[in-house]
Amino acid sequence: MKYQAISKNLFEHNRTLFTAQLSTQSLAIFCSNDQMPTNADGTMPFKQNSDLFWLSGVDQEESKLIIFPECSNPKHREILFLKETSDLIAIWEGEKLSKEKAFETSGIRTVYWNTQFEDVFQELMQEANTVYLNSNEHARSTSKVQTQTDRFNDWCKNNFATKEFVKSAPIMHDLRSVKHRLEIELLQHACNITEKGFRRVLNFVKAGVMEYEIEAEYMHEFLINRSKGFAYEPIIASGRNACVLHYVDNNKVCKDGDVILMDVGAEYANYASDMTRCIPVSGKFTKRQKDVYNAVLSVMKQATSMLKTGVLLGDYHKEVGLIMQSELLGLGLIDQHDIDKQ
Repeated sequence: MKYQAISKNLFEHNRTLFTAQLSTQSLAIFCSNDQMPTNADGTMPFKQNSDLFWLSGVDQEESKLIIFPECSNPKHREILFLKETSDLIAIWEGEKLSKEKAFETSGIRTVYWNTQFEDVFQELMQEANTVYLNSNEHARSTSKVQTQTDRFNDWCKNNFATKEFVKSAPIMHDLRSVKHRLEIELLQHACNITEKGFRRVLNFVKAGVMEYEIEAEYMHEFLINRSKGFAYEPIIASGRNACVLHYVDNNKVCKDGDVILMDVGAEYANYASDMTRCIPVSGKFTKRQKDVYNAVLSVMKQATSMLKTGVLLGDYHKEVGLIMQSELLGLGLIDQHDIDKQ
């Protein structure tokens, strides 16, 4: 991995929080994401399952984590299953985690190779009453691809039909929404890398450059700072292209007088930053562009100042909407008739 090693104390702390939420005599299991294929023998860059990473720090494919706090065998209360490494694999694919390195990464002492999984799992399931299965729960998730987690969940339910199965996603959502100090440091580091990219681009942009050249400048700065690259597909949208909500072609020339909308962010150690900025191609806004920019900036500052403990999301959303409405009126983009029609 490009990023610096993360203290295993973080993952030990996270597992302690998760374990405290489990019911009596229950077992939880988490699977890594798949190494997704492209064509022939090609594969896409690997992206780890966020829940597995949060609990273990393991950042490689074909990995599983079992947490069974009340297992009669103390060695089996936390278990990692990994792809067995060898000298040949190290030469062909690159170094994989050894059992020793897996402990240094995760703090988990019991590490088995994947070939041992079914035997060990069969033994554990004789003791467990409840099984927590992971799943990708997100309101905007539309993927039809069956993941390793999906396949495992089906296998588990078919082979152990008498057990009670529960979703671990609600627990993970609650726990992961509150960040540990080390996580905040990682997020800040990702933000700092993004800032470096932005400052680099400020000195690069001029009339005649292509949107993809700006994208390349960001990528250069991200990579030389140990980032894996963009946290999500970047938007570099000049002129009318900024009107496309998720414009990702990034293939037009930047013209004098245009404003460039950039929605980019660096990923660092599986933590994502997210930044949106608008800059003038010429280096200076027109009066109208400056008015719109300042209106957006005003909304952002007021919205940020309202973020306080105890504020309800629904109330916050409504109040920010009213602030935006006021600025749109001031810009002449809407009138009272438009508001009355809502």
